[in-house]
Amino acid sequence: MQTQCIPDSFEFAPVERRAVVAGFDGGRITSNAGALLLRAGDAAIRLVDRFARCFRDARRPELIEHEVATLVGQRVYGIALGYEDLIDHDELRHDPIMAVLAGKLAARRKDCAPVAGKSTLNRLELSREQPTCYHKIAYEGAAVEKLLVDLFLEAHHRPPRQIVLDLDATDDPLHGHQEGRFFHGYYDCYCYLPLYVFCGRHLLAAKLRPSNLDAAAGALEEIARIVARIRAAWPNTRILLRADSGFAREELMSWCEATNGVEYLFGLARNQRLVGELKADLARAEQESLRTGKPARRFKDFRWTTLKSWSRERRVVGKAEWTKDEANPRFVVTSLDAAECGARHLYERIYCARGDMENRIKECQLDLFADRTSAATLRANQLRLWFASMAYVLICALRRIGLNHTNFGKASCATIRLKLLKIGALVRISVRRIKIAMASGCPDQQEFAAAHALLTQAAR
Repeated sequence: MQTQCIPDSFEFAPVERRAVVAGFDGGRITSNAGALLLRAGDAAIRLVDRFARCFRDARRPELIEHEVATLVGQRVYGIALGYEDLIDHDELRHDPIMAVLAGKLAARRKDCAPVAGKSTLNRLELSREQPTCYHKIAYEGAAVEKLLVDLFLEAHHRPPRQIVLDLDATDDPLHGHQEGRFFHGYYDCYCYLPLYVFCGRHLLAAKLRPSNLDAAAGALEEIARIVARIRAAWPNTRILLRADSGFAREELMSWCEATNGVEYLFGLARNQRLVGELKADLARAEQESLRTGKPARRFKDFRWTTLKSWSRERRVVGKAEWTKDEANPRFVVTSLDAAECGARHLYERIYCARGDMENRIKECQLDLFADRTSAATLRANQLRLWFASMAYVLICALRRIGLNHTNFGKASCATIRLKLLKIGALVRISVRRIKIAMASGCPDQQEFAAAHALLTQAAR
């Protein structure tokens, strides 16, 4: 049987009569030298060690080669660097930068690398609620959820006057027979339906759920937990919940109305009764659009209630818009007072700003592979989602602390990875130091230097 072997060298088109030959024989060379910034960012917020404390390790200490902190850090750093699959670590464990990130240059056993391979990491991800004979490491979900909120609170030097918590559910397509797999009619696929909670760029919650649930299922419990934690640290901070119409549910709105200092602004699904409230405004918007040849919109502020599901009348703002020769009415419901916030400002400036949360979800799921939920159990896939979430939090800390005043202050996770983390370097290890000689042609050396200085200062 013919085997597939990697050739010793690769020949390419010659340049100036010189042969061009390449090979994987450079020795201690890495393409991940910029990950040193991730390690500096972790030193500033202490994410990896605190995340590792959310796990319980029942292994015999004298037989342990890779500590939980090493395994957790390896997975978080790997995702941040673009290595989403566990199988990548069978070769990545020999990368000298991964050893530096782990703070461990050599294994105690001769048959091991400094960091773990795919099998060890797989046992970590398949952990049970309690350690078993074959899965001796277990994680505590409540501790992980608490850590995400604590990292958010610590990112602020002083309590803000007001914060906006954005909630949204999205699809996580599945291509196997994972636990909790259901077909979702709206997304037209088998998927999970994770719930995300953000405050600006800060991730406060990432809850994996089956897709046979309402979009708002479990949202009240998540928000109550998060708000209680925020209130304990910031008792006077006003909190505004913002979400689309999938979260305009009686229990969530009633809870906000009964909780001091918590307001809400939710989209509201249109129906004939709501559209009827805008009939006159839509007619005037149509006339204005026909006269000017441009889209026209008007806003109406009114009190409204459903026929059965709501317990009281609430403030509703309707947008009567005429665009592309057709009506486009939209509605939001809010607990904010009309004297505090006018109808147009409420819709255009406050509600529409929630669209930026879609970019944060894209960063998590596309840039950091939060949708790579191919494990058999829901519990294992929830841990995978949290690994991706921690990678997101770590890159956000790098961006917030080290890159805020650079060209990458608002860059996406993928851009930061491409420009600052994926840097080629030659690694030389001697008795006294580890020299990482990065590529001289790197175009973002100034940003790297600025980030290093600020992260080093923050870690002191």
